[in-house]
Amino acid sequence: MILLCGGIPFLWKLSGQISGRAGFGPEYEIVQSLVFLLLATLFSAVTGLPWSLYNTFVIEEKHGFNQQTLGFFLKDAIKKFVVTQCILLPVTSLLLYIIKIGGDYFFIYAWLFTLVVSLVLVTIYADYIAPLFDKFIPLPEGELKQQIETMAKSIDFPLTKVYVVEGSKRSSHSNAYFYGFFKNKRIVLFDTLLEDYSALNKEPAEGEDGENEETKSKTKNKKQGCKNEEVLAVLGHELGHWKLGHTVKNIIISQMNSFLCFFLFAVLIGQKELFAAFGFYDTQPTLIGLMIIFQFIFSPYNEVLSFCLTVLSRRFEFQADAFAKELGKAKDLYSALIKLNKDNLGFPVSDWIFSMWHYSHPPLLERLQALKDAKQE
Repeated sequence: MILLCGGIPFLWKLSGQISGRAGFGPEYEIVQSLVFLLLATLFSAVTGLPWSLYNTFVIEEKHGFNQQTLGFFLKDAIKKFVVTQCILLPVTSLLLYIIKIGGDYFFIYAWLFTLVVSLVLVTIYADYIAPLFDKFIPLPEGELKQQIETMAKSIDFPLTKVYVVEGSKRSSHSNAYFYGFFKNKRIVLFDTLLEDYSALNKEPAEGEDGENEETKSKTKNKKQGCKNEEVLAVLGHELGHWKLGHTVKNIIISQMNSFLCFFLFAVLIGQKELFAAFGFYDTQPTLIGLMIIFQFIFSPYNEVLSFCLTVLSRRFEFQADAFAKELGKAKDLYSALIKLNKDNLGFPVSDWIFSMWHYSHPPLLERLQALKDAKQE
């Protein structure tokens, strides 16, 4: 509907009018582009809000996952929008400026710039951005922390800190991940993954208030999460991704794809017919060119690439499971996968064609079958 009704040219014209009233004429294309981007993301956020509300307060609520109140949800949405703009607008303005002054080889400079930005964001995300939305606390001293440190040391994983994030404030879904470059690796465990730490397994304390009160009002009386041995097995799987170089391989593939896209953008940006097809007959704004080429022209290519990456991801998951098996965690990973599938209400049976196209992780039964030979009964 946006394409057929000329929504993109209309929004660009409106952006020009707004920037013009602020004293920036048509020659200030980057300013107009930033106004356009702000309006476009605002439109996307507003039109996407009903779907997000339905997903959280109808579907997730129906199946017992939602732990949020409406007030918490809206505050979270506003915070996400503001943080996104604080990152998106400066980065976009610099990218457009580099493309403008880069000459014939601007695509190389643009690619290098996006590479640096992505590495910086990965570096600062967990320390400065994620804490704006969730509370991270160090994993308390005890048996689990000692076992995690021992396992990390056994495979030369340069672990510096282990955190627990209060994911139960938002949802009862479980997760775990690691982040950091070089010798500064950190592991993050969702409290919903840990049977001993999940707020959903604890009786609410009397007299507490604030945001915790919102969570407690929705707490379900069910035991969830994994035992320490199962948590270690899940971490063994995650550390397998690091040990086998999956993270580095994904970064390399992503950057190769990014370079190819910028190169093809440089080839196609001069085609006025592309802009005319989308309603831009007199002007060829750089931001609009990026949108047309990356979002629409590359759409068939992106579908093929997505499928290839899904196939690769499933292969990586089997390899990470096999790595955990080599660590002697097959039995615990077997039971952990069943528990996590149960906690997250995953359906165990999948149509092979549908799962092959859509699922980045192999279906549960396939993973269990691969672990079964080494699983100790």
